[in-house]
Amino acid sequence: MVDALCAANEDLLRGRRKQRGRHALPSPPAIAAIVEDLRALLFPGHFGSSDLSPAGIRYYVGAKLDKVHLALVEQVRRGLSLACEHADATASGDCPSCDRRAADVTEDLVARLPAIRTMLEADLKAAYDNDPAAKYLDETLFCYPGIVAITQHRIAHALHELSVPLIPRIIAELAHASTGIDVHPGADIGASFFIDHGTGVVIGETCVIGERVRLYQGVTLGARSFLSDEDGRLVKGVPRHPTVEDDVVIYAGATILGRITIGKGATIGGNVWLTRSVPPGARVTQAQVREVTFEEGSGI
Repeated sequence: MVDALCAANEDLLRGRRKQRGRHALPSPPAIAAIVEDLRALLFPGHFGSSDLSPAGIRYYVGAKLDKVHLALVEQVRRGLSLACEHADATASGDCPSCDRRAADVTEDLVARLPAIRTMLEADLKAAYDNDPAAKYLDETLFCYPGIVAITQHRIAHALHELSVPLIPRIIAELAHASTGIDVHPGADIGASFFIDHGTGVVIGETCVIGERVRLYQGVTLGARSFLSDEDGRLVKGVPRHPTVEDDVVIYAGATILGRITIGKGATIGGNVWLTRSVPPGARVTQAQVREVTFEEGSGI
């Protein structure tokens, strides 16, 4: 049984090794811990320690930042190793170029944290302003799955922009597993973004979403078709998902497919199936439903 299981994994391991020796893969549990530490850095009074004093917050943030930095460098290095083709890589799996790149990427991500925090502040306010059930701004941060999803997306998207393999997808799937909201880290999402309820939302890799956009549960921003090359393999990275301009509202269950544009200020009704662009300010709803009532079985 041991031999059979090892043999079944040999091809996968061989493909991962390429021309290099053995090296460790990124660790999902370690990445999950990093994400939690990043949330504590972004909102130390909520996810760090609820009794932090103004004097103590600097010490807490400094210590947490140092911990995150060390852990993230290692995971980014492992991610970069997946695609490593550097000439200075050794047979044992060491690569000075990947080590330097991991340090640079981590420094870049840390430098982006204040900007990410500013965008998340706008997302929190959008959740509070657009949901009459929200009584406190803190409630949206603690309790709303859409805020969990967009927090992890903004971290994953930054790493995606820095061309880090695999780790952004792991972060996105951690959010997907906990919230039911599936946002590819490649999606470009503007500030003041709000997903209400959220379960079943899908946002594809090449989506471009403007500012102050609001989605409800079950919305799909997906691809209509997939290009293949002459050998029948899917062509990667081609823009194939919708562009949603500023101030758009998309209601529950709507499916919007293809590289189309939803114009600024448009409203897309629930359960609409849409494969064409709509102009700014448009209101798109289902065809009128006809209601027929039968009494005592007549007409059946």
